[in-house]
Amino acid sequence: MRMTGARLAGVAMAAMALAAMGQAVPALAQGGAGDVVAERKAGLKQMSGHLEAIKEILDSRGALEPVAGRAAEMQRFFETFPARFPPGSDTGESRARPAVWSERAGFEQASANMVAALGKLRAAAASGDAGATSTAFREAGGTCGACHRNYRAR
Repeated sequence: MRMTGARLAGVAMAAMALAAMGQAVPALAQGGAGDVVAERKAGLKQMSGHLEAIKEILDSRGALEPVAGRAAEMQRFFETFPARFPPGSDTGESRARPAVWSERAGFEQASANMVAALGKLRAAAASGDAGATSTAFREAGGTCGACHRNYRAR
């Protein structure tokens, strides 16, 4: 059977989706909810480090290429962010509010909003426009904060 371009693209998309799902929550499969909580906390700490580094770059008027790279890495992380909160992972030392699970559609939309904001940041940085990059960085920060207000305990 010959694969058409559309069919081949569909197979490739399915394979990528399965690979992403496999990477998103390996700790849950291996060791339970506590592991997935630890994994997502480590990932969020890394994302915080990216934000701090981007802020330093923008404040020092440094080269924007690293901003684009960091934004792309953050974008990949947040594409799988909802999968990092599977059912049963609402235990342990987590600041996730119950709304993460009870208002799932809103949480998934908040994550999608972050992916979009990071895409704008990445594109602005890649364009070399420092003003647009600073604006996109502030917008991404606002998007991050909006999610925290609804889905993260203080």
